[in-house]
Amino acid sequence: MNEGIGGGDAVRLYGEEFNERPLELYQRLRREYGPVVPVLLEGDLPAWFVIGYRELNHVASNPGLFARDTRRWNAWDRIPDDWPLMPYVAWSPAMWMTEGAEHQRRAGVVSDALDAIDRTELAVLSEEVTDGLIDALAGDGEAELMEGYADPIPPLVFARLLGLPEAQVPALITDIADSAGSDENAIPAFQRLHERLGDLVEHRRVHKGPDITSRMLAHPAGLTADEVVHDIVILLAAAHLPTSNWIGNTLRLMLVDERFAMTLQGGRGSVSQALNQVLWEDTPQQNVIGRFAVHACELGGHTIRAGDMVVMGYSAANADPAVRPISPGQDAGNRAHLSFGQGEHGCPFPVPELAEIIARTSVEVLLDRLPDIELSVKPDELEWVPSFWVRRLAALPVRFTPAGFRPGA
Repeated sequence: MNEGIGGGDAVRLYGEEFNERPLELYQRLRREYGPVVPVLLEGDLPAWFVIGYRELNHVASNPGLFARDTRRWNAWDRIPDDWPLMPYVAWSPAMWMTEGAEHQRRAGVVSDALDAIDRTELAVLSEEVTDGLIDALAGDGEAELMEGYADPIPPLVFARLLGLPEAQVPALITDIADSAGSDENAIPAFQRLHERLGDLVEHRRVHKGPDITSRMLAHPAGLTADEVVHDIVILLAAAHLPTSNWIGNTLRLMLVDERFAMTLQGGRGSVSQALNQVLWEDTPQQNVIGRFAVHACELGGHTIRAGDMVVMGYSAANADPAVRPISPGQDAGNRAHLSFGQGEHGCPFPVPELAEIIARTSVEVLLDRLPDIELSVKPDELEWVPSFWVRRLAALPVRFTPAGFRPGA
């Protein structure tokens, strides 16, 4: 049994191999280390990287052993104030840092506020947003579909659902993207995001409406305005990039994989299959700094000390041979992936359902409006953004026959 992390056998979870070839790195780590890997995060900070499907389920499903409160971390004395990952590790009174009964109270408010969203109305709103974006690019005959299409869809939809003025959405998109990065822009962007949504909550305390923010403020659980701000920040951040990248990664799959060629000829039958395939193969949320050991325990043949950080390797766990079929493309209908998390800190109900409505509508509307769309570069020329958190294309350039506006648009 191995003990301790940060020694000579720890793997740096940053640098060229991690940034440019993460999937190859995960395969190598599984061969050389097994389901749990001693790693060093940026700044050479020690952690355990859980890449085994069974082991990750164990961590996520046992809050008595692996809890969410980051104040348990035993390496705080080594953390610089400007550490790029600080926005998602520094403790805050947000839902995702709470535990036990308090977490159930906060998550219940979010779930109830989201569950009040009419699914049909959400699909109509998503179609309205996507149609507007396509109108802006359809006449050009070429487009870049990440920044020009996939990125703005979730924040445009959620801005309406939250009651946020649409004029604030462009700055909101920039701040969310920067706050999820790993450079000097992350912390200031997170602070701006918090301030912007704080103004929204203060406005909705006085001017209530049929929106998520108003419902959270009025919930019988009695959240304070500050608690609502913190939880909306996390909700919006979690809704934006994962859903945007789910859309982008699915469009890429449908443009490069012959299994989905018929869909590009005007059918819709394969869109749901492609969305599910992406959650297995290129899940938008790759890794999460997720849990901290409550007390010493064993995991994957290692002794985990009290306070050790555990990084949840969703992408690597989804590729675990113990759960994935041997032949590619046999995942249709299999939704046992871990892409929405697991346990009490997984995505709260009904987040997966709402995200799928937005993503599916975005893909279907694009294929309906631009049926002959194709990549304008070779598939192997597409590049992935270096990121600890997400699986994201740097760009998705396409071409198509120029189309006019919709009748009545």
